[in-house]
Amino acid sequence: MSKRLHIGCHLSSSKGYLCMGKQILSMGGDTFQFFTRNPRGSKAKAMDPEDAKALMDLMERENFAKILAHAPYTLNPASADPKVREFAELTIIDDLERMEYTPGQLYNFHPGSHVGQGTEEGIRLISDLLNRVLKPEQTTTVLLETMAGKGSEVGGKFEELAEIIRRVELKDKIGVCLDTCHVHDGGYDIVNDLEGVLEEFDRVIGLDKLKAIHLNDSKNPLASHKDRHEVIGGGSIGLEAFTRIINHPALKGLPFYLETPNEIEGYTAEIKLLSGLYE
Repeated sequence: MSKRLHIGCHLSSSKGYLCMGKQILSMGGDTFQFFTRNPRGSKAKAMDPEDAKALMDLMERENFAKILAHAPYTLNPASADPKVREFAELTIIDDLERMEYTPGQLYNFHPGSHVGQGTEEGIRLISDLLNRVLKPEQTTTVLLETMAGKGSEVGGKFEELAEIIRRVELKDKIGVCLDTCHVHDGGYDIVNDLEGVLEEFDRVIGLDKLKAIHLNDSKNPLASHKDRHEVIGGGSIGLEAFTRIINHPALKGLPFYLETPNEIEGYTAEIKLLSGLYE
């Protein structure tokens, strides 16, 4: 088990990779998440190989956990529109090529929405795309994010993610990022039955596939099937539950990423709070 809590938050990549690394260190963290490009658009800033190398050097010196790149929200690999699916595929291909400047890290995306086609068809489209974009030589692990199950989202149930993974050929390149707000809103009672939820995850997907945690409280009650993040301890999950989550033997050692509605000062306070609760 890890002797330290591997924790960070979502940072703006506008000032570069090394800047993000230095910023999270100043906040008391040892990892971070960032968008690969505009979260609502398609443009990506040109890569600076020297900047990426400087970050990797810093990460090695400071014993960072893996960092997590997040795909833009606009991607929908399960869309009924071929052009939307093509955009998602080209974006992920480009992102994974860019990720090789920081080898061995994590890349997370929302599986998508089937928009009336049905969950089975959504799963087929997502897994087919993954089979086209994943390459044996890549060093990045691609993560499917657990979703809240709102509307026609795919990934609100562990079984849906498990079926995507089952259909992916390069299984060593695929994993899961568990979002605490999303699974809570999706109906998994991590407040009163964390052990049971993790046992179900292990039975359905396998804990070996759990690579990262999005640590977010929720503005909504259990099984609301909404997606409204709240600050740690300020929502329906609560601080006691987060203390159990970060200290659970099955989760210790994983990187935790805050996506709470905060600015840098608030994130810094949450990192300090949670680090102090880590046993």
